Amino acid sequence: MSRIYLDKKWLFSETFKEEYIASAITDGEVVNVPHTVKETSFNYFDEHDYQMISCYQKNIKYDRAWAGKDLYLVFEAVGHQADVYINGEHKKCHKNGYNAFSIDVTNLLSEGDNLVTVKCNSNENINQPPFGYVIDYMTYGGIYRDVYLEVKEPVHIISCFYQPSPLAPNTNKKSRKEIERLTVAGTLKTEYKVSEEAKDAIKKNEVVVRQYLNDKPILELPLDSQLETTVPLSEVKLWDVESPTLYTVKTELVYNGNVVDTNEETIGFREIAFKSEGFFLNGRRLIIRGLNRHQSYPYVGYAMPESMQREDAKILKNELGVNTVRTSHYSQSKYFMDECDKLGLLVVTEFPGWQHIGDADWKHIACKNVKEMIKEFRNHPSIILWGVRINESQDDEEFYKRTNKIAHHYDPTRPTGGTKAGEKMQTFEDVYAYNDFIHSGANVGCHKKKDVVPKDKPDMPYLVTEYNGHMFPTKNFDTEEHRRDHMLRHARVMNDTYGEPGLAGSIGWCMFDYNTHKDFGSGDRICYHGVCDMFRNLKMAASVYASESDDIDVLELASTMDVGEHPACNRGRTYILSNMDSVKMYKNDKLLKEYKSSDSEYTNLKHGPILMDAFVVLEDIIKGEGYSKEQALAVMKVLDYAALNGWDDLINFKFAKLAAPLVLKYHMDPGYAIPLFQRYVGDWGGESAEYKLEGYKNGKLVKTQIVGTVKEVGLETKVSSNLLVEDITYDVAEVRIKAVDQYGNLVPFFQESVVALVEGPIELIGPEIIPLRGGMCGLYVKTKGEGGKAKVTLKANNVNKPVTIDFEVVKK
Repeated sequence: MSRIYLDKKWLFSETFKEEYIASAITDGEVVNVPHTVKETSFNYFDEHDYQMISCYQKNIKYDRAWAGKDLYLVFEAVGHQADVYINGEHKKCHKNGYNAFSIDVTNLLSEGDNLVTVKCNSNENINQPPFGYVIDYMTYGGIYRDVYLEVKEPVHIISCFYQPSPLAPNTNKKSRKEIERLTVAGTLKTEYKVSEEAKDAIKKNEVVVRQYLNDKPILELPLDSQLETTVPLSEVKLWDVESPTLYTVKTELVYNGNVVDTNEETIGFREIAFKSEGFFLNGRRLIIRGLNRHQSYPYVGYAMPESMQREDAKILKNELGVNTVRTSHYSQSKYFMDECDKLGLLVVTEFPGWQHIGDADWKHIACKNVKEMIKEFRNHPSIILWGVRINESQDDEEFYKRTNKIAHHYDPTRPTGGTKAGEKMQTFEDVYAYNDFIHSGANVGCHKKKDVVPKDKPDMPYLVTEYNGHMFPTKNFDTEEHRRDHMLRHARVMNDTYGEPGLAGSIGWCMFDYNTHKDFGSGDRICYHGVCDMFRNLKMAASVYASESDDIDVLELASTMDVGEHPACNRGRTYILSNMDSVKMYKNDKLLKEYKSSDSEYTNLKHGPILMDAFVVLEDIIKGEGYSKEQALAVMKVLDYAALNGWDDLINFKFAKLAAPLVLKYHMDPGYAIPLFQRYVGDWGGESAEYKLEGYKNGKLVKTQIVGTVKEVGLETKVSSNLLVEDITYDVAEVRIKAVDQYGNLVPFFQESVVALVEGPIELIGPEIIPLRGGMCGLYVKTKGEGGKAKVTLKANNVNKPVTIDFEVVKK
């Protein structure tokens, strides 16, 4: 089998005309796939902008080498209803904007040019999922994933469903290195779907199947009519979140002594189980810690190539430190899934939909969507759960019995789930998946399991699939208190879900902010629900997730320590976010306190936020006021208490107990407390305070942060890749931009605009002037079909110097 990619040089028109079915577009432009029907502004655009019936066209020139072959035209996704015409004949109507479909064009292509026309309906009033009522995300439109032609022999494989099964030991107390070295016995079961010509040859015992695991032969035998093989394996390594060992399995069909077709997939040997006690991977309990992900990007919606899809998986694993992602609320790119396999990132995926269930025709399409989703992605070891219930929909017994039956038929190896918005709802799935929005800031972080799962199924596996999100939208440019409270809400829910018996874990809403409809968001067509912004810049809350990972060094003081940012100049509760064993905190190079992970009130987390409760250096009071050590210590306790709780909270027994000795024993005037607070906590009139945090692991200093008065501002960039490869289609690099001070800390209220100047064979996606929002923004650069050197220069007012980013573009 050979694959010919057809991503480049399509003709596109925003208007579909009947004459375009059989003749060339006359009012279009040349575009490359992935493509969006309408580029948008960053915010404040109308969701009707991308709702249209548009047209794509491409000529496929027939190659005489295809004579006698079977030909299949494959679209990996067209949003949202695609009518495909070949040489003027209607050959396919596909009503699913999130999964691949193919057309047998063996007898449709002839000598010369063959016109492929795609009528693309991206309106949101069509009778198919997820449409029918309001939707809390933009759905965009276009041919936004790859298109290719598969050329096969008549005797060929249509698909292989590989079912690797290890005899997994309990890895509960094993280290990462032990898991990496561990080998176990296992089996590899394969179910084949083959062409009719292959079935005829199999009946005549004319087909042999060969199988290789990482190029090592493991099977060679005649393929019988059962279309199934099982191979015992004496030694395989486990796929695990700690050590995601992958194998390439290659299956060959041999007919008349010749290899006529080959199927290659990447697989992993792992054992998953959702039980009453929680989720188990390879025999050990693993708490699911995840985030939900939409597949959208600024300006171009869903239309981003392979590199950007993989980059999101890398951010989730390597920067946010989660072990799970939910692909809300639809199937996502194969490249994203491939990268999850590679990184050891667990996936909960689901068919398209949001709250609404339509009529009988709508349900029929939804059931087809379940089948398409599972058949497309079931070989991915990262997938642990199929979502077969429309997100947050009402009960529908007949419909959900069907979706579960379809899922178990096409994949008996994985459980089903279905995200519910209510407790004790009708359940046909294997796992009760629930969006738990009980936490509102000062209460518990999650429901009790017994209050959620059905009464007649108290031992049913249970997973929280969303929390927070709309309960506390948070922008980069919100006040420090607001951003801090957003962070604490994520910490509280994580802490309480970790401590809830029988809960498999929780998946937060959500990875990043996203464009949404007028019915949702902040009026600017953005839902600010993410722990990152739309450019994937990390917000404060992101560090709560990263701190739970052992693979990322996290050390962040969650404050600029500027008293004027806070009501009544009272900083209040300030937190250290870190996964260090200990953190030493200094003020003007004098030790305030050494904090340990055990100091966190979030006791179910390995490294929860630590409340800063030391603000005053004892020696400063002794030197500045001439007090004895005993008196200075008493003053320090009062000032630390006031710094933490504010002056309005001082009329209580605890404060009175702290302050009484100062009045009774040292005859201090209570009115002097305010000047002392201003001098030693607010730092009025003295040197600018500089705070230094030193993070230690295993007794070694591994990270330092300094927080002080901003004296200069620069631009800091994080580039997804400086190497761009123009291959089957264009390539894109993401540049995340932050305004930082002289210490490298975010300057959250720096709101100047960044001007991006581009040179060489690249172009910008979106505008060249990008405002910093909360001190952060981003941009995307895209190849133009040529190779060579390129660069982007970033400038902004009141920034110390421009930043230049060099790229190399390779054209294959």
